[in-house]
Amino acid sequence: MLPIKKKQGGKKLGKVISFRRGKLSRKRKGLFSSLRKKKKRRRLAALPLTRLMPIETVTVYDQGYNAGYDKGFDKGYRDGKHDGGDAIVDRLLPDYQILPEITIEQIVAAGVEHLRPHIYHLLTARDLGDQIIAALDARVPFSLVRLGDGELLTLAQETILPIEQIKQDGPFLPYAGVEVPDLEIKAELVQAIRGASVVGIPKLRVRNFQPLAFAVFKAEHINYHELTLTDSLVNYYIYHEGYLSRITQGRRVLLVGNLAPHLAEVLRANGVNIVGEITPVHGVKDIPHIKENIAGYDFDIALVSAGISAVIISEWIASSMGKVAIDFGHLADSIVKGEAPYR
Repeated sequence: MLPIKKKQGGKKLGKVISFRRGKLSRKRKGLFSSLRKKKKRRRLAALPLTRLMPIETVTVYDQGYNAGYDKGFDKGYRDGKHDGGDAIVDRLLPDYQILPEITIEQIVAAGVEHLRPHIYHLLTARDLGDQIIAALDARVPFSLVRLGDGELLTLAQETILPIEQIKQDGPFLPYAGVEVPDLEIKAELVQAIRGASVVGIPKLRVRNFQPLAFAVFKAEHINYHELTLTDSLVNYYIYHEGYLSRITQGRRVLLVGNLAPHLAEVLRANGVNIVGEITPVHGVKDIPHIKENIAGYDFDIALVSAGISAVIISEWIASSMGKVAIDFGHLADSIVKGEAPYR
């Protein structure tokens, strides 16, 4: 519940895959190349030592596998692009009418321009960063929560998707902290969305992301026009805009989540005043215990990396304790691994 990695369990959206001019992006090529290599290693590792193929055979096998995989993927991409684009145009055009020499990209661009009055502007990373700093300086409550596919699937229980469908689409949910069915947590998520200062939603118009977010809002009677919405990946974007140091330097920082000790080590090495580390967080069932621990600390800002629990915890910190809380997500992983150096 996408830089990702985020994660879409929970917010980890996985790798962001983009399509441009009908060609695969460099990220997508790299991703599928990596997947092919992993699959080959698993197949070879499964062979008994006495049956390992000669290197020449392996090479030929690899070449054949790669060629077949690429051919199948390319066909799937072409068919998918047609079914999701030109085939729709064909159905919309009356008999004996065509749009010669007009690409599907041009048609979509013209449609988007025509619908410009309906475009909804999300809060930018810079504006969000400035709001966080303003809240810290004024010592007023502020919470950022983010909805990924994990949160949205949890929110879709019974009203939008049957439980079995949710289990099929969200096998990562237990890792993210939720065992469906859990309508109590669904209700708490709805309350957190209503009470949060800023709500991040997926920008990607793919299944279980942005379309599911607005389906949830409609089903739960949440008027999104009354919310302040941003991109669910905004935790990464405010980092890239240089706000991490600006919201932590000179502040008393509380860390919540399974990576809290490791994140604390990195932040302390960069002069950040870490007043506490609350860990581990064992899913949403651990939320009452985590709240009790948080209440024992005096801090200015809390960085919460706790899967789906982070949405509920972050909003509670702001509304019940009057503090600033950020649903920090897997940015914590990136910092600990050195992929996102402190700045």
